[in-house]
Amino acid sequence: MSEELLFTPINIGGCVIKNRIMMAPMLMGFGTFNGMPTDKMMDYYEERAKGGAGLICTEITRVSDITGAGAFAQLSMSKDANIRPMQELAERIHSHGAKLFVQLHHPGRQNVGLLVGTVPLSIRAESLTKGAYGRALYKIVPKVGPYLISKDVSLPSVAPSKCPPAYYAGGHPRALLHKEIKWFEEDFVNAAVRVRKAGCDGVMLHASHGYLIQQFLSPYTNTRKDEYGGSLENRMRFLANIIEGIKKNCGEDFPITVRLTVDECYDRIGEPGRGYGLEEGIKIAKALEELGVAAIDVSCAGYDAFNYWLEPMSFEPGWRAYMAKAVKEAVNIPVLAANLIRSKEQAERQLEEGVQDMVSFGRPHIADPHLAEKMKNGGTVRRCICCLNCIESMEANAFSGSHGECALNPFVGNEGASIRKNGGGRTVVVAGAGPGGLTAAYLAALRGFKVIVLEKEKEAGGQLALAKNAPYKDKIYWAIEDLLAMCEEQGVEIRYSTEATAKLIAELEPHAVICATGSDPTVPYFGGKYKYGDLLTFKDILSGRVKLENKRVTVAGSGMTGLETAEYLTTLGNKVTVVEMADTVAPGTWMQHVDDIMPRLKEAGVRIMTGEKLSEVYADHVVTESVHGKERTVITSDALVLALGSRPKNSLYKELEKRNVNSFNIGDSNKVGRIRAATEAAYNAVMTL
Repeated sequence: MSEELLFTPINIGGCVIKNRIMMAPMLMGFGTFNGMPTDKMMDYYEERAKGGAGLICTEITRVSDITGAGAFAQLSMSKDANIRPMQELAERIHSHGAKLFVQLHHPGRQNVGLLVGTVPLSIRAESLTKGAYGRALYKIVPKVGPYLISKDVSLPSVAPSKCPPAYYAGGHPRALLHKEIKWFEEDFVNAAVRVRKAGCDGVMLHASHGYLIQQFLSPYTNTRKDEYGGSLENRMRFLANIIEGIKKNCGEDFPITVRLTVDECYDRIGEPGRGYGLEEGIKIAKALEELGVAAIDVSCAGYDAFNYWLEPMSFEPGWRAYMAKAVKEAVNIPVLAANLIRSKEQAERQLEEGVQDMVSFGRPHIADPHLAEKMKNGGTVRRCICCLNCIESMEANAFSGSHGECALNPFVGNEGASIRKNGGGRTVVVAGAGPGGLTAAYLAALRGFKVIVLEKEKEAGGQLALAKNAPYKDKIYWAIEDLLAMCEEQGVEIRYSTEATAKLIAELEPHAVICATGSDPTVPYFGGKYKYGDLLTFKDILSGRVKLENKRVTVAGSGMTGLETAEYLTTLGNKVTVVEMADTVAPGTWMQHVDDIMPRLKEAGVRIMTGEKLSEVYADHVVTESVHGKERTVITSDALVLALGSRPKNSLYKELEKRNVNSFNIGDSNKVGRIRAATEAAYNAVMTL
């Protein structure tokens, strides 16, 4: 088939969509207590419509205020007052030739307990205090919220039946009363009616990822004995009644799509026999076709198997395409799917092979809102690297009234900002070609500056050039590859094997200097007879400078750098012990990363000791001491590898400061952090030039 298949129109019910690219629904937290779309939210969605997506699907949009809020700041269609603001969003999306579907949602047992029963109060209080309530709440919640959640102090969330709490969500679910189920059916139908009145083009019912509708479908969370439980027909009754009600009240021509988990993936987390698998998922899809839905958006899993619906970096693109293909072979309506697609070539291939009819780009649309236009007309697409910063930041920032972020795209949340192009060809020197430095170089070139990047090493990447060498971390270097291509498109000059010195910079006579010189591993002092200069660090190992094979190796530090270094060492036949002072592995790390790597480390035989600090280091062993007492442990070890963090490498910036050079210090050379911190600092520096 032609490579233009991705850009041919497709019909979803009576809705004609200009191409086969959908922006998938993703909560980012740009909303308000009352569920109205803010200007920032509308800018965010409109930018993706400008970028060429044929169909925009909103984030989870609640239908019930009392038990159905998924976040403090999300969209809502629970009240007639939500109609006009949604209409404005629809008009902005339509002005770019795109269509808008609204995803209707109830979290069920996966609700955050603090939101049960409190949203109506928050809406009222915010209105009466003209915003003062929200400002006060967001000062208190970051401190009090996590404590209340940890102590399980909240009203119960709701579920089809009394069942265990969902992983990560916690809480204590209660079974819905029969009359409550009927109320929720009406809530979904009434919300759909409002969506149609707002001039939107269709709805998507969220029957996936472990939320309420899917909880009714699953025999694990639905053990009811009435007409809503038992057989598949009964478990589908809640969803079927909603579909029937929408058709009756919105008309047969109003498209209803369903995002469906076709496999709960419990077998992949060591719990086979729980929930339902692909065979029953296909039966549900066929039944939905008979009920008259316009399309099925195929997905899988839920919170209990979190990594199987929102994949971390280790998962291969297209790994779950077989699920979508199985559904497509069973139904005669369009099949949409995300399928971890990360390139135009992959998208085209899966369309040609009959895997799906439309490509649902979720996180890729956060990383690059213009991916559709670039895929069609050329240009470097900033690829999503599956780092999960978007969901981690959204969850964390929800407690402070802010929104989700992208590690690579600093314009998320700043879509309404304009870029001043007043560089006038003046020179800007960037020291360092890591993610922060290259982002600064690209943005400065966009502003019209002449940009010269000085990179000490033979290749770009900084810490990411090391990280890519760990098992399953190759995607992380996509960030550098794409930034290099974007810099080339903007005419940025990069000089490799060139150390940025104050003397060289002075010769270039720059208007400004941006220091992104990175960091060096932290090497503390230990007692013992090990030569201090011989201590190894994660940098020595991941760079390949030192190659350890078939040794007994101790890794100090169980942050992700330490765990990834340990995994790399196991691939070379080493027997690895990880020592961590904290009482938990990878403290402060987003749970998905830990859940991803720990099973592999266990399989590789890695021993992990928590609550232990290194005390003495010798050539053939190390001594640890319990942080809770005086107990000491001797670990036979041929080598010690330190993964205890890093410290800024900022001598250049300090020298430039002394010389009164107009300079900025960003990324790890200012404060050691993650990719997002570097790219955000780059954005802030360049926008103030």
